Amino acid sequence: MHLSSLKRALEGLPEKFKGPGGVAGVVANGEVLARQAWGYADMARGQTMTTATRLPICSISKQFTCGVLLDLVGDPARLDGRVADFLPRLEGRTPSVANFCNMQSGLRDYWALTVVQGAHPEGIFGHEDARPLLARMCTTHFEPGSSYSYSNCNFRILSDLLEDFAGRSLTELYAEQLFGPAGMETALLTADTSKPVDGVTGYEGNDQVGFFPATNRIYWTGDAGISASLEDMLAWERYIDATRDNAEGLYRRLSQPQTYSDGTPARYGYGLSHETVDGVAVSGHGGALRGFRLQRMHAASKRLSVVVLLNHEADSHEAARMLLRAALGHDETPASADTADEGWNGHYLDRANGLLLGVKADGAMLDAHYATSSERLRLNSKNTAEAPSMTLARDGDAIRLNRPGENLSASAVRVTGDAVPGLEGKYFSRELEAWLEIDRAGTALFGCFEGLLGRGPMHTIYPVGRDVFVLSCQRSMDAPAPGNWTIQVERDAAKNIRGLVIGCWLARNIAYEKVA
Repeated sequence: MHLSSLKRALEGLPEKFKGPGGVAGVVANGEVLARQAWGYADMARGQTMTTATRLPICSISKQFTCGVLLDLVGDPARLDGRVADFLPRLEGRTPSVANFCNMQSGLRDYWALTVVQGAHPEGIFGHEDARPLLARMCTTHFEPGSSYSYSNCNFRILSDLLEDFAGRSLTELYAEQLFGPAGMETALLTADTSKPVDGVTGYEGNDQVGFFPATNRIYWTGDAGISASLEDMLAWERYIDATRDNAEGLYRRLSQPQTYSDGTPARYGYGLSHETVDGVAVSGHGGALRGFRLQRMHAASKRLSVVVLLNHEADSHEAARMLLRAALGHDETPASADTADEGWNGHYLDRANGLLLGVKADGAMLDAHYATSSERLRLNSKNTAEAPSMTLARDGDAIRLNRPGENLSASAVRVTGDAVPGLEGKYFSRELEAWLEIDRAGTALFGCFEGLLGRGPMHTIYPVGRDVFVLSCQRSMDAPAPGNWTIQVERDAAKNIRGLVIGCWLARNIAYEKVA
């Protein structure tokens, strides 16, 4: 291990990833190589952050839920018969529990759906609110098993299945099956995000506008919910190393390679994302809630693990990647000498998935926005660019995009033309049993969703081109927020608006018909 590089990287975290506080640690060859805490768990009270402070680890919890499944149930198929009870209106093939674990169910994400069901970002989402929302689902993004889409529904359903199977709470199951054996002495399930433990506060904002406490009032379990300290997480990493040679070791089973139904290798399985950092295979997961960003990475071939937990919204994935590279002694990749052609710039519509691809040239890189956040792609040639998550190939006003981790390939065509007035009105989604009302205030368009969770706030709507708009949603109950919802206008033979198709990366192609 390169201790001097790692020491510099650790010491540089507070300045490079600015915010109220955080913790980070590294495990190598089964021992804690370094740990660090900085800043404040609560700035108003002057409570310092320590390596024993518990933070919500959010979606990192998913691997622990899958760990309970494998340890307690064994074959996930044993629970398949109960899945249909949660999805009584679903058309087509019912996803399997293995599909849930691998993010291959195709179900729309239920936290994204809270937006179109009228939730306010600071509203209350209780324990009993999830099941009726899940029960309204009729269609999926794709045939289960054929592709990838991130959906917290998968693990919320799995949580209930496990509790029903065991006749015990998930709190007890985590403690008995995982926290105890791994030596995670203070970790626990804290499903109610309005009641953080150890007085920790998460902060929205940034160093330019300042930091302010985030309000969270959602109840989540299975998809997230665990609170753990850095010491707990380092114990988990040591447990992984201690059981590395055991063929039946839990982490070895969790990290087994998965495939799609066509045999293509998958990059996600059993609550773990798989990626490479400078050619080194890494498994792990990130986590997010308003005011928190978390990441853990494990390089099995190097017996090396990194954990970063932040109580603000800086890029924890990049922070963990930086620590991992420093521990490996790797230098930064030199920048490309090419300059991106501004002909890339614009919005392109992937009509099949109902999503806009936004592209902007930035020096030798492209900023591309397709999912919930921007992705940086490096030019390979004048008309091709790539990042680990996505490749783009431009041919005039069309872009072929490939997202290998999702087994998704699509064509997106440049959006042109001026917006035609007349979008105002009331629209109804029969599948969701929810409404969207679009109004014009002066010269500006706004939309308001209404449904199972009430009547939500107003959202700004901006034209992109003829019959294509975006509805901006940068704050929601969960984080990251859905971002821009793509709105496609559908017209009848007389060119009158008959409906809309609305979607974001987490919840695609929702049909609305115009009713007023």
